[in-house]
Amino acid sequence: MQHFINVWVRDPRIQKSDFWHAHIDYEICLHTNSLAFTKKISCVRRRYSEFVWLRQKLQENSLLMVELPELPPKNPFFSLNNAQQIAERMKGLQNFLELIVPSPLLLSDSCLHLFLQSQLSVSKIEACAAGRTHYTAAQAVQRCGCALRRFHSEENLQKDLNTSCDSDSDSVFAEPEPCIEDARPSISDNTAPLDIAPKQEGIPKAMSMSL
Repeated sequence: MQHFINVWVRDPRIQKSDFWHAHIDYEICLHTNSLAFTKKISCVRRRYSEFVWLRQKLQENSLLMVELPELPPKNPFFSLNNAQQIAERMKGLQNFLELIVPSPLLLSDSCLHLFLQSQLSVSKIEACAAGRTHYTAAQAVQRCGCALRRFHSEENLQKDLNTSCDSDSDSVFAEPEPCIEDARPSISDNTAPLDIAPKQEGIPKAMSMSL
């Protein structure tokens, strides 16, 4: 049987830290039959700065034996109201993951698995990978609370990512059909709709972007 690892980055959402600060995170969906993964289907949310941390950590742990692909560059003018910028960054993040997950050396790093398949923060990922937690990496992955059933086709997911923006949606793009049945994360109280229409309501002009 041919092994496969499919990974998608989708569904960007605003997460409000407080009234003046916010950042965007993205849903990472993974579907695989590889024995390297504890879970064959998973879904977590990560922000751009966590991708930056992952690349640095993988580079350190691989002892420069693997040349890691670049992430989409940090943009000081990145705006949560700019759909094109968000779509380009999301595509770049997916390309990065697609290039690293086939590497046997990188797949031996528990930080990658915890990043892709657990809800742990990066500080807790580091602690778990170093054996400083009362749970193992496999246990952290198994505790990931998403109710996952099955994926639709990759083609449908790509159509989702190309959906036009909708200011009434709670994501940058019009609400797509979920890639996993019943797997859409619940929206917490500090999650706000992304409004990228010319008239900006509910988001102060002075709001700063935290990556």
